[in-house]
Amino acid sequence: MDAIELRKKSLSELQKELEASCKAFFSHRMQILMQQSNNTAKLKELKRSIARVRTIIREQGRSAGNKEKGNLK
Repeated sequence: MDAIELRKKSLSELQKELEASCKAFFSHRMQILMQQSNNTAKLKELKRSIARVRTIIREQGRSAGNKEKGNLK
């Protein structure tokens, strides 16, 4: 999923997406260790997906924090 689609999601949806990506990463890593899969490139894709979701969660948190600070002035 690309960043544009992720930015349209709510925080709870992003949390679910992050959890699903982490589970998929762990599962695929175990498959590689058990020699059930040789697709190591998928690990790189999953890592980037996790990083992308975490970045957007952090961006949304910062923008919410900036809005709160603006209301206090």
